[in-house]
Amino acid sequence: METHNHSAVTTVTEFILMGITDNPKLQAPLFGVFLVIYLVTVMGNLGTVILTHLDAKLHTPMYFFLRHLAITDLGYSTAIGPKMLASFVVQRNTISSGCCAAQLASLEVFIIAEFFILSAMAYDRHAAICKPLVYAVIMAQRVRWALVLAPYAYGTFVSLFLTVKLFRLPFCGPDTISYFYCDCLPLLSLLCSDTRELELIVCIFSGCNLLSSLSVVLVSYGFILVALVRMKSPEGRRRAFSTCSAHLTVVVVFYGTLLSIYLRPRASRAAHADQAASVFYTLVIPMLNPLIYSLRNREVKDALKRTLTKRCRSSA
Repeated sequence: METHNHSAVTTVTEFILMGITDNPKLQAPLFGVFLVIYLVTVMGNLGTVILTHLDAKLHTPMYFFLRHLAITDLGYSTAIGPKMLASFVVQRNTISSGCCAAQLASLEVFIIAEFFILSAMAYDRHAAICKPLVYAVIMAQRVRWALVLAPYAYGTFVSLFLTVKLFRLPFCGPDTISYFYCDCLPLLSLLCSDTRELELIVCIFSGCNLLSSLSVVLVSYGFILVALVRMKSPEGRRRAFSTCSAHLTVVVVFYGTLLSIYLRPRASRAAHADQAASVFYTLVIPMLNPLIYSLRNREVKDALKRTLTKRCRSSA
């Protein structure tokens, strides 16, 4: 990336976010669409957190990890959603350097944590299907907590490291970010100094996070597939597959979207395609995840019925 000329520009302390569209006729309809998406995301993920906490029958390792998946979905969608919604109703969609740094750091914490929580969920399904006799020992409470606290701690470290390193460098402009939120790659193009080292660091972290977490998922499901093939009972095979179907759907949608972004050659990328993919994985996927788990999971439906029935009786 070319180095900016320090003498030609002044240091930027405020950025303009381009938003989803600059077409005035689309502002109101898109505001309505994304408001609904965000509200469904909040209600769905917050409902998952509350339901898996209140219902005793959902106090199992699988729903423990599902609760934290909902927390990460809620976290990074909230880091982006409100500011993106504001872009439809303000004349000039600006964000200060400090708020931009906070948004970037928050987004990275929850995105990175989600990578490895999805891996932990795959490992949990592997242990449940392939090693059922020692499953309770493998997924003891201290192990579960370690498998979720480690992603949060690692995500916090990486996000702070990258954000501090990025925002310690001066921004010379232009002051316009081509995305609807603060992301590393658009911000790198606004730096005054040589960004090759920082680009390499971002690339290494992104690649390692994506590939290492995806490897755990693929290896876990490889063992699960072998176990399913060896099962003699069709009913047992069906039940085992049903416990994985929701998580597998989430994994395919999440990783499929990210891989479509990172594996596509930069020369063939179109700005609107990257924008659409970013909208999908930062706003649509967090809405879909609780719907996938609730619509395809009988235990969640039954737990919701029990909880609503108890609330109705207590209020009567």
